Amino acid sequence: MLDQKHLKQITHILPFLQDAKSQLLQDFQRIAYHVRIPAGRDIFLEGDHVEGIALLISGVVRVYKIGGAGREITLYRFGEGESCVITANAILNSQDFPAIAVVEKDAEAIMIPANIFNDWVHQYDSWRNFVFSLNSQRLTSVIEIVDQVAFQRMDYRIASFLLKRAQNQNPISITHQEIANDLGSSREVISRLLVDFAVQDIIHLSRGKIKVLDFQKLNTFLLM
Repeated sequence: MLDQKHLKQITHILPFLQDAKSQLLQDFQRIAYHVRIPAGRDIFLEGDHVEGIALLISGVVRVYKIGGAGREITLYRFGEGESCVITANAILNSQDFPAIAVVEKDAEAIMIPANIFNDWVHQYDSWRNFVFSLNSQRLTSVIEIVDQVAFQRMDYRIASFLLKRAQNQNPISITHQEIANDLGSSREVISRLLVDFAVQDIIHLSRGKIKVLDFQKLNTFLLM
């Protein structure tokens, strides 16, 4: 159960609560509970039974798949004010979790039990709209991943990845294996292309870090 002060704080983080009917707010306060999840903790493994859904109020969770050869590919990440569409779909369709969800950055979340999640979908418009909006947003991002894997060259994908990450941090603290996991490739392929970028003085490579030196040249890969 959430106290009134805590409920008021998270209402600013979870927008659907701002338009919720008083009965949903009462139910939410009574049933929802707060958890802290440290970085590195698996929330779900593939095949797990889904007993509840997490609404993140801080932190980052990565959702990914592992292929038959052991390669990983990131499906999406979600953070503050968001939740996991795969979890929602698993609850709605009474299925086991089909991927892996791991906390990348220490997280705080509000948990809703699976049976309550289903009940609220039928009872409350604001909750149902939140769930449908979640589905729409994540479906778009997953389609983008499929498009990238199927149709885009790896140098393009690496360039796009580095440009996006460098907006928030440069140099970027990341290993070649972590990039491979995100993009669904092998470390050897990623390392070879990164070295190519380094030879052209587009980036500088050091242990566990990549610094973008020439954003303009990196952008040219997106125009090819």
